[in-house]
Amino acid sequence: MKINHIFKISAVLLLLSQASCKKDFLDRTPGVSLPEDAVFSDPVQTSQFANNAYNFLVDDYVRFNDHRGTTSQASDEAVSGNLDPSVYLLNQGLFNDYSEKTPTLNDIVDIWNREYQGIRITNQVLAAIPNITWPSAYSPTRIEGEMHFLRAFFYFELIKRFGGVPIIDKVYGVNDNVDFPRASYDDCVKFIVADLDKAEQQLPEDYDASNYGRATLGAARALRARTLLYAASPLSNPTNDLTKWQKAADAANVIITSGKYQLQTTYNDILNVASSPEYIMTKVRAARINTDGKIIDFAMSPGSGGANGQMNPTQNHVDLYEMLNGKAITDATSGYNPQAPYTNRDPRLTANVIYNDETYQGRKIGMWSQTATNGSITYGLDFNPTNVIYTATRYYCRKMWPEAYVRNTSGTALINYVFFRYAEILLDYAEAKNEAVTTPGSDVYSAVNLVRQRMHVGDVLTNPTMPGLPAGLTQSQMRDAIRHERAIELAFEDQRWYDIMRWKAGIDIVAQPVYGMNVVKNTNGTFTYTKVLLSNAYQKTFKDYMHRYPIPRQEVYKSAGNLVQNPGW
Repeated sequence: MKINHIFKISAVLLLLSQASCKKDFLDRTPGVSLPEDAVFSDPVQTSQFANNAYNFLVDDYVRFNDHRGTTSQASDEAVSGNLDPSVYLLNQGLFNDYSEKTPTLNDIVDIWNREYQGIRITNQVLAAIPNITWPSAYSPTRIEGEMHFLRAFFYFELIKRFGGVPIIDKVYGVNDNVDFPRASYDDCVKFIVADLDKAEQQLPEDYDASNYGRATLGAARALRARTLLYAASPLSNPTNDLTKWQKAADAANVIITSGKYQLQTTYNDILNVASSPEYIMTKVRAARINTDGKIIDFAMSPGSGGANGQMNPTQNHVDLYEMLNGKAITDATSGYNPQAPYTNRDPRLTANVIYNDETYQGRKIGMWSQTATNGSITYGLDFNPTNVIYTATRYYCRKMWPEAYVRNTSGTALINYVFFRYAEILLDYAEAKNEAVTTPGSDVYSAVNLVRQRMHVGDVLTNPTMPGLPAGLTQSQMRDAIRHERAIELAFEDQRWYDIMRWKAGIDIVAQPVYGMNVVKNTNGTFTYTKVLLSNAYQKTFKDYMHRYPIPRQEVYKSAGNLVQNPGW
């Protein structure tokens, strides 16, 4: 384990000097190097150093290879249109190659190093707090609560990827032996829960505007609910211990019954508002300007000025959206028309995915081809199969390319990284409670139906509501319904890949044929739609052992045999 340089230090580097047009608590951390005793004898410097720990959270959707990959493209949600290696190697099951060939910004080595760096900061601050004389303007209790919350969050990010990891709970000196073995997954969960027990006693419910984005009581409760849900899921609960499911349900229910949060009445802008009654915790950052690479060089169609439109939802994902009557498109009685494939669908489809002939930013999106009688082929503005910068599936991702974000204008757009929102808590509760009982009760139905029926007449989307789930579902049928609802509601929000892993469903979901849509423009202006299998380059590999990431190999090599690799790797 690379603990030597992460945990053994003689000086403190205050790393953050972020530039942002919006001032918040993170903007007040100086970018200077100071000795430890100078920092941890001064309450101002200590509180600023503590703020820096927030920067080691996983806090953006588009984070592989700087701005060229997401977990959505590893899962069944999307593909990387230009086959960026930060995604392609994951798709091929070459996780070690992925880890080592794209090491600086990926979901394995980068996360291992990033989270342990954050843990080191929290350990330093927790050790220092009792030894500082704090003036009345500061709240050491709140800072301590933040550190316990953040340390818990860092460990959760590690165990959801790797399983049990070494637990480092204090600062170590240069002569200390820190080649620790991995703790068990259950012991890591106990450690996380113990930190959250403390955090919940020390964190406030809210902050003033200048401190928006800090950990709150609600955030600690949400992290507890998510941690316990993962601990109860098949990957980490092979014996299906029902008490684990009940603990997860109870944790989510604490948030529900608090009445603190509610669903936003609109869904189409769920990531694009400055504040929301649904937000429990978000990453605070300024609106993204019209040169942001995570949009123009990743999500935006070249037909609208994008440099790379490589975030391409799959037909597999699009097919999950039900008809407005609540029936799957595979149901012969649903009314689905393959030649009007986006008509009368769950309105969240339009909120999440951009498709052919949709009106977007004041024009019709064109992802079609047309062959003239002389054999010449023309293409719509947003599709060209001879150039990898265009979509590979005939879809773009609206959630990552808000309509307000127009290239070469002065406009900006928020794309919030949402750590926790209330819809997830409702679905966490429904999933856990359904597994804890033999027959789903009205509380399970209510939680799911609140999410399905969130939209009201005021939403800009047409036909704004979905019906509730049908009565009389078995536990197995409800399980499928809840998993389906998570796939739709939380689409492209950095959840699906990890859901698939904790369910041990990678073979059934990821390792299936990946499809796109072929669109032909007819001479009369209509379109012919045909579901097509994508080329081999976009097909994905998943084996059972891949439900856990490999421990970075260099960490195993450096651990003197103490760090045992995950099976299969």
